[in-house]
Amino acid sequence: MANPTTTISVQIDTEDKKQVTEILQALGVTMSGLINMTIKQVILKGGIPFEIKEPKLSKNTKAALKEIDYIESHLEEYKKNNNWEDLKKEILKNE
Repeated sequence: MANPTTTISVQIDTEDKKQVTEILQALGVTMSGLINMTIKQVILKGGIPFEIKEPKLSKNTKAALKEIDYIESHLEEYKKNNNWEDLKKEILKNE
């Protein structure tokens, strides 16, 4: 006799679902099949069956994130800018 099954519900980003569905269809795998395979691997390996780490960022992305962090911690310097063009000029002036 087969083991009884249960239903789970997962909320994911709409665009992520679209992209993963296209990939899985090309591989001939359903979303349910992927989830079941992943769960079986977690059980077999006693943990997450793949490495989880932060993605490598380009120099430009790192620089942009650093600038955003600076702006967030120095908002008083940027409040005088009423629009995007003024803000860009202010940022470029400080380079």
